[in-house]
Amino acid sequence: MSGHKYHFDVSMSCSGCSGAVDRVLKKLDGVSDIDISLEKQTVDVTTTDALDFDTVYNTIAKTGKKINDGKVIQ
Repeated sequence: MSGHKYHFDVSMSCSGCSGAVDRVLKKLDGVSDIDISLEKQTVDVTTTDALDFDTVYNTIAKTGKKINDGKVIQ
């Protein structure tokens, strides 16, 4: 099981914002690693094969944070 890596540029202004993104992603089955940088305004997510890009994107979007860009890394 190789999994996927996704990268998102997300507008986050405080630790509460990044914390909200972290909390919703941790609830997703299939997330194996989350790297959030408030300074760089980025969210990197590593998942199992079963979790697709759109599901991760929509989960982040539900927090109300603006996603400026998103792409599949692997």
